[in-house]
Amino acid sequence: MSDLASKKCIPCEGGVEPLKLNQAEEYLKQINRGWKIVEGKRIEREFKFKNFKEALEFVNKVGEIAEAEGHHPVVEFSWGWVRLKLWTHAIGGLFDNDFILAAKIDRLVEGRQ
Repeated sequence: MSDLASKKCIPCEGGVEPLKLNQAEEYLKQINRGWKIVEGKRIEREFKFKNFKEALEFVNKVGEIAEAEGHHPVVEFSWGWVRLKLWTHAIGGLFDNDFILAAKIDRLVEGRQ
């Protein structure tokens, strides 16, 4: 597989099978090890920040990437932390797009952590 961060998310409106766990685990090797597969259906990662303002700025940057890719994470955040959850809602599981977006988010934070 090539560099995930250089790929573009493609619309998924259903009609395809979610990735099998072994396929998802192969993709997981290509992104930051902070990402974890949860319940075999989504990936999650938590990010730490100095304060609320930094967490909010990060959320806004992730939002810009998500809008550009047409693929949106579940975002939870508060003072000093952000948790992102990715899965493809239309198929109720993981798809290539989830790992592409994760790789783009990883590229955003490289050098910060």
